[in-house]
Amino acid sequence: MQAAQACEYCADECIGEEGMDECIRLCRDVADVASLHARFMARNSNYSTELAEVCAGACEECAEECDQHDADHCQRCADVLRDCAESCRSMMSA
Repeated sequence: MQAAQACEYCADECIGEEGMDECIRLCRDVADVASLHARFMARNSNYSTELAEVCAGACEECAEECDQHDADHCQRCADVLRDCAESCRSMMSA
């Protein structure tokens, strides 16, 4: 849920800024995937592992994008996303 929150905030802060379209798009994708994954985990879904892989990949791609921007909210978002991707990868190997 931290990834979803960080991405929603980052995307909102990027609106209206030139050259931030990809950051906004990726942040919104991660917010949706991460919140869905949290719901799947909460109900012990059989599909949680597969969704963890999707979530990790989306987090990694979005973190790379956020890293390209100097804004504090982008940098904080990238940090949260790297942690989320690591957690998702750990779940996949467990």
